Amino acid sequence: MAKELKDLTKRAENYSQWYNDLVVKADLAEQSAVRGCMVIKPYGYAIWEKMQQQLDRMFKETGHQNAYFPLLIPKSFLSREAEHVEGFAKECAVVTHHRLKNAPDGSGVIVDPEARLEEELIIRPTSETIIWNTYRNWINSYRDLPILVNQWANVMRWEMRTRMFLRTAEFLWQEGHTAHATREEAVEETVRMLNVYADFAEKFMAVPVIKGVKSPNERFAGALDTYTIEAMMQDGKALQSGTSHFLGQNFAKAFDVTFINKENKPEYVWASSWGVSTRLMGALIMTHSDDNGLVLPPHLAPIQVVIVPIYKNAEQLAAINEAVAPIMDKLKQFGISVKYDNAENRRPGFKFADYELKGVPVRLAIGARDLENGTVELMRRDTLEKSVHPLAGIEEYVKDLLEEIQENIYQKALKHRESMTRTVETYDEFKTEIEKGGFILAHWDGTAETEELIKAETKATIRCIPLEGDKTEGVCMVTGRPSKQRVVFARSY
Repeated sequence: MAKELKDLTKRAENYSQWYNDLVVKADLAEQSAVRGCMVIKPYGYAIWEKMQQQLDRMFKETGHQNAYFPLLIPKSFLSREAEHVEGFAKECAVVTHHRLKNAPDGSGVIVDPEARLEEELIIRPTSETIIWNTYRNWINSYRDLPILVNQWANVMRWEMRTRMFLRTAEFLWQEGHTAHATREEAVEETVRMLNVYADFAEKFMAVPVIKGVKSPNERFAGALDTYTIEAMMQDGKALQSGTSHFLGQNFAKAFDVTFINKENKPEYVWASSWGVSTRLMGALIMTHSDDNGLVLPPHLAPIQVVIVPIYKNAEQLAAINEAVAPIMDKLKQFGISVKYDNAENRRPGFKFADYELKGVPVRLAIGARDLENGTVELMRRDTLEKSVHPLAGIEEYVKDLLEEIQENIYQKALKHRESMTRTVETYDEFKTEIEKGGFILAHWDGTAETEELIKAETKATIRCIPLEGDKTEGVCMVTGRPSKQRVVFARSY
């Protein structure tokens, strides 16, 4: 394990390689036999499960129900909404045949040319089309609305340049798809779910985010407005961490989904969709972790507390086992996930390094001398500080400490983001500052031409038009034309 840590690239040397190393060495994921796809290992999946469970609770508290829709979408469905198909056309994986057969020369199996599908099927890049085709059967009257449905699923977007969790050809996510009787309700839903995402990111992931609206160039294909939460990684790049889309009546019109309103007149349904993915795992890693490995916020850590016994013989181990049992019980009563690692096949030093690499928030070490003194050694992962505490009442202390660690991790990330957020007035100043990374607040004239020029010359994009903060009018840093407010620029993942 010492070698594992030694081989972990330092962030300052190569941030990208540090990330790739950490994903593998912390046992989160590994590359698969399928190019561009990953295997999420049990420890990585345990973190995703914690995210999933909390988000699922939050969705259900806001009235949503889970459902499931097909993986395969008829090609003709994607043709019905022009912007949507244009946005995803280059990323689609297409199923053309439904059968294999043995090769005549015995070399293996081949695609049976007689088994070509009448209509090709698309492996879902997102599910608006198949879901709105279904909603047509569910909706007749305003009494059938709203429909508040979420789907936990996998999707496929054919990516050529991949990085585990951040960008893979297949990834896990949730996608909410809601139907409403009025524009106002659909917009309200879109903003509500953006706020759910922001609350989750800040209170559970300990990741501070900026809430805003995407520029027309950056919005979701087929949406009227895309709302986003944007996070700042340690290397100064932004990461889009969740989006919520106001779809208007675009998909209702494409799939002829109408309802009889309260005035007894037919009207197209209004829609929203929203989603977050396993990309959040990347955000979690890159926001908090350090050169010693993962740093996990306690609210999402699969193991919040690990207890490691230090002993020389079976008699000492038996005594420690006996002392640890009631501590374990009390911690579990508090709802804390705790692991007692008394496995004999690994030395304590190896265990310490392993749990540090995996980001376990609190480590307790108990030896024979600790039992005599009625004490325990504690290490907190966020600061790597060690301290000695009385065994009596250690459960309450740890319970409070976990909340302190959660807040400390958030504040550290917030302080970093604030240090990486700057305001500029001129384009020359912008070009200098963007090289340093971070969020740059600048005035923009609202045109796609100016936005594309900035992207071409600096590789920076408009991350969002922020919903909160300074709304002072000004002039565009590039053209000098009027600007309604500053927007957030950054280079991004």
